[in-house]
Amino acid sequence: MKQDAQPGARTQESQRNGEADPVSPGAVGAPGIPDRSRGEKIDTIAHHFGKIMQALGMDLSDTSLADTPMRVARMYVNETFRGLSAKNFPRISFFEKAPGTPEMIVVNDITLYSYCEHHFVPFFGKVHVAYIPGDRLLGLSKVNRVVDYLSRKPHLQERLTREIADTLSELLQTRHVAVFVEAQHLCVASRGVRDAKSITRTGCYLGQFQNTHTRAEFMASLKMQGSL
Repeated sequence: MKQDAQPGARTQESQRNGEADPVSPGAVGAPGIPDRSRGEKIDTIAHHFGKIMQALGMDLSDTSLADTPMRVARMYVNETFRGLSAKNFPRISFFEKAPGTPEMIVVNDITLYSYCEHHFVPFFGKVHVAYIPGDRLLGLSKVNRVVDYLSRKPHLQERLTREIADTLSELLQTRHVAVFVEAQHLCVASRGVRDAKSITRTGCYLGQFQNTHTRAEFMASLKMQGSL
């Protein structure tokens, strides 16, 4: 069967990606378990995903399914869950705050695509970010890139919202950050209660955004965009 050919493929994958990933402080992992190289991760996932498929009664000798375990493994490591590796954190550029800089900077409608850590199915939607700058500003696309990186791992929306706020606060060296997330969860829409219209909204407000007036100004920008 095709499954038997995987050890050779795993060795080849490991050799092609022999450099180990650095440990990410924000990565989800069990303490005491050593990090593996990218190739080792792909090989291990492919092996076990093949076993899952076989347990479900799927025939891995079928030409349509034979490469699925390796295909899924590469997708998990290189795309879907690349936020688990610190080396994938985006390169960040900063600019000094210049005279005339707005008091509040808002980035609306950032695309969110993550996976529920309870069922490993997607949740997706939009992220809205605001910050009151100190001495530095982020390049325009960098907020989007940080959100994308942090979302690319199994997550809970509530925790992801706080992680985005804390990460941006640290990068910008300002405590004044607000994050509002609205998302649909396939663990709700495709299973269980099967409610395809339900939307979950979460917010995290740091520093001056805990002030009612400042928070209201941020939320007003969402209403202007039609997000609320």
